Amino acid sequence: MIAWLKELFSAHAVAEAPARGEAAQGPQPTPAAISIGAESETLARQLALVIDLNVCVGCHACVTSCKEWNTSGSAGPLADEHAYGANPTGTFFNRVQTYEAGVFPATETIHFPKSCLHCEDPPCVPVCPTGASYKRKSDGIVLVDYDKCIGCKYCAWACPYGMRELDEERQVMTKCTLCVDRIYDEKLAPVDRRPACVKACPTGARLFGDVKDPTSEVSIAIRERGGYALMPEWDTKPANQYLPRRRTEAVGTPSRIAQDGHERAAGGRGGGEREAEGRGA
Repeated sequence: MIAWLKELFSAHAVAEAPARGEAAQGPQPTPAAISIGAESETLARQLALVIDLNVCVGCHACVTSCKEWNTSGSAGPLADEHAYGANPTGTFFNRVQTYEAGVFPATETIHFPKSCLHCEDPPCVPVCPTGASYKRKSDGIVLVDYDKCIGCKYCAWACPYGMRELDEERQVMTKCTLCVDRIYDEKLAPVDRRPACVKACPTGARLFGDVKDPTSEVSIAIRERGGYALMPEWDTKPANQYLPRRRTEAVGTPSRIAQDGHERAAGGRGGGEREAEGRGA
């Protein structure tokens, strides 16, 4: 899809070049809106989430806290249509996908939280016809101006991660804001100036900070634990990153049973030798 957009914008620019040349003399500036595939501007600061998949238990505390804060905050109200019906729909900034991996009996349950990744080169921004979707230079957060949004869904179509949602009641596109109305609220205690999902996580699976700062908690976690971006082949440079799961053998697997048996046998031999030494003394 990104490649198709590149070709579309390239062809559009070439087609309009003669007309611009006839209208005015000299070199013409390149339209700033056409940025897909171009070298994105490097920001000095980029706030983002780092999610530890090794300790996420899929409790959905991040989902419910995000829904509650944003529905009652500047982003809300976030609609729920027929919440208890046969075909419920609703608007969420954060969702947790749970699935099974592996082949029985060596299977494992994986919980994978997903929200807007606040890409360094977000494809949702240049496709917006009204400029409602934009990326802030001060902290790298991608936001939507509801006063400009016309609900055309172009941004949802362009996002390769499926992280844009239409609020059916207000007919505007919504997404994760990293709780921008919370993290800069000086009325809150410093410990509370974090996204609602980060504060609510009971296992500490969600970290928040400046990924461009090499001394920040998130940067250290990415560097030391092999943090990675989701679907890097799209070349959107996601700011949010994930810490990989560490493989551990479950109790009851053949290799674990053999290891435990070997340790018990070794312990038994050691005890017999000590007993013999005691009798000899």
